[in-house]
Parts: sequence; structure tokens; C-alpha cells
Amino acid sequence: MGESSSSASASEQQSFFRKHWEGYKEFWGERFSFLENYTRFTKREKPLPSWSPSDVDAFIATDPVHGPALKSAREAVNFALAGSLIGAVSTAGVAWKYSRSLHGTGLSLAAGAVFGWTFGQEFANHYLQLYRMDTLAAQSKFMEWWEAKCAERS
Repeated sequence: MGESSSSASASEQQSFFRKHWEGYKEFWGERFSFLENYTRFTKREKPLPSWSPSDVDAFIATDPVHGPALKSAREAVNFALAGSLIGAVSTAGVAWKYSRSLHGTGLSLAAGAVFGWTFGQEFANHYLQLYRMDTLAAQSKFMEWWEAKCAERS
């Protein structure tokens, strides 16, 4: 009798936590629903083969709607990389100059890289006017195009 009551209370606790877990999963699932755009490309039985820059250029040339958006999104990466480099070097330099602490310099290098990447992306967003384009749709269309092209080859 003692086992049945302890197993019953364990199942009640489990259902309590499971109920809350499902609530949190639903809550965050709604906020990150844009990730579902890629699930048909990422959760495949056979993964898509890698593509080359010439394949991306071919898509940009063939798609007049999504091609320019994808090209701009690819150019934005260069801004982000430059911002990351500038942020990492400048914050690590200041940290090394004033503290001479190796671990502090390493942490500022990492934080500066992340902050610089973020500021570079924001700069690119305004400079290239990415806020006017749907870059997520362009990337999804490229993935669909690549999937169809790979299916033709097979």
C-alpha cells in the first residue's frame, strides 16, 4: 500500500511539472515560431548537400524578387564581421592596457566580438535597408530552390 501511494504522488508531481513544461514550451514556441520555416530543411532524412558561392550567385541571378534580398543579407555579414573584429580588438586592447589581466582581456575580447557583431548587423540593417526586405523569406526560397536543384541532379 505504501508503494502505490508513493507512486501515485510521484505521478502527480510528474504531471504537475509536465503541465508547466508544456505551458512554457507553448509560450516560447509562439515567440520562436519563425524557426519552423527551416525545419523542413534541417530535419530531413537525407541532408541537403553543401552549396557553393556560385550556386548562391545563380539563385540571385534567377530570382528577381528574392535574389536582391539574399544578396543584401549576404553583404550584411561583412558589416557584422568588421564590427566583430573592431569590437573585439578595441575592448581587448583597452582591457589589456588598464588591467594586464589575461582572463579579463579574453573575456573582453569575446564580449567585444559579440557586441561588435550586433552593432555591425544593426549598421548593415540601416545602411542596406534590410528592414524593408524579408530576408527570412529570401533564405527560405533559396533553400527551396537548392532542394529542387539537388532533386533534379539525382
